[in-house]
Amino acid sequence: MGEKDEITVKKNSIRYTFSGHESFQCRHLWLKKGYDFITAGKSFNSEDAVVELGVGKNMVSSVRYWMKAFNIIDNNDQLTVFANKLLANDGWDPYMEDEATLWLLHYHLIKKRLASSYYLIFNELRREKIEFTKENFIAFVRRKAEITSSLVFNEKTLSEDFSVMTKMYIRSDAQSKDKEDTFSGLLTELDLVKSYGKRGEEYYVIENTEKPELPEDVLLYAILDYGEFDSSVSLSTIEYEEGSPGSVFALNKSGLVSKIEGICEKNKNITYTDHAGIKELQFKKRQDPLKVLDTYYGK
Repeated sequence: MGEKDEITVKKNSIRYTFSGHESFQCRHLWLKKGYDFITAGKSFNSEDAVVELGVGKNMVSSVRYWMKAFNIIDNNDQLTVFANKLLANDGWDPYMEDEATLWLLHYHLIKKRLASSYYLIFNELRREKIEFTKENFIAFVRRKAEITSSLVFNEKTLSEDFSVMTKMYIRSDAQSKDKEDTFSGLLTELDLVKSYGKRGEEYYVIENTEKPELPEDVLLYAILDYGEFDSSVSLSTIEYEEGSPGSVFALNKSGLVSKIEGICEKNKNITYTDHAGIKELQFKKRQDPLKVLDTYYGK
């Protein structure tokens, strides 16, 4: 897309962006394809990128965008440490066969904030409206724009961005019949976003639940990666704060506490305390988040 199609704003050093994906949701094999492409020393600007990636011309830009959005490459198209750990041929899960990988990618998508709709929906909009429509989202961003004069509001671009978000998380009826469908969004298996209502009148729900399918090690990774703390972090911070694991993974309190208790059972250096109503996770020794995943995938 050209510059006129960008919707961006800088506020308190945060940049909001609602375009760049060329209206394509990230497909299951794109991140690995892109990783191998960069590893081979190729450039997204090269004439043979279409052939090398095996996608259409507009999709080349989309692959690049999603690699940035999922923290696979940085702004200079250099592979991140996370990418090498995950997608190298001898990495954690190069072909993304473990559902834990999808939870990790979802976490990085929200945390990175490049795809701003995802951050806003999971952290802000759903706190305001349990059930929301595309129109609710557009109105929500419009209200944010009213207090930020530098934001150029383009309703068509924002509408397309929301539609891509729904395709990322929700299978269409046709795709539901074909579980191997290669065109479905990368994160549909997580079942995080649910759609109700008839076509053209859909509304969406992201419900806080216990999330038994979310691995405890992924939650621990997110807590260690997210928190700016020394030796302890409160349960309320993990559960409620903007960008926190509780918000990103849509965990309810009982699910969060259950997983934290499981984490403590397996880690002698971590304890969960409740003194005078102050509930917190305490670390005798702060772990490297990546080492938590080394252990998980090593199993």
